[in-house]
Amino acid sequence: MAIWKTEMSIEGLQSFMKNTLVDHLGIKITEIGDDYLCASMPVDSRTHQPMGLLHGGASVVLAETLGSMAAQLAAEPGHHCVGLEINANHLSGIRSGFVYGTASPIHIGRSTQVWDIRIADENGKGVCASRLTMAVLQK
Repeated sequence: MAIWKTEMSIEGLQSFMKNTLVDHLGIKITEIGDDYLCASMPVDSRTHQPMGLLHGGASVVLAETLGSMAAQLAAEPGHHCVGLEINANHLSGIRSGFVYGTASPIHIGRSTQVWDIRIADENGKGVCASRLTMAVLQK
């Protein structure tokens, strides 16, 4: 049984991100599961740091994007979610290709949500482990 309180298609989520930082970085929603949300992000000049590696901040953008979208989809109608805290552990470097993120819930409450976001390379090797805490507010 799905945890989502709002029905949304991949196309709908992509449209929502048009003309934002997420769009500029090339982040694409790839899958909406019953209790997870996945996206990809290219590792290229848009997401590199000066040494040619994936910028840690880009990983955090991917993590916060996935966690925030998932939180909003899991929130009760008439509520919206805003970020309270995010942390990220950068596990390994990557220079090219794509990274793939998956957001899964740790806690979905009435006033807060906590999401685990794992980012891996094309071979499944961990690149970043992140946790996002969201406040759930009534509109």
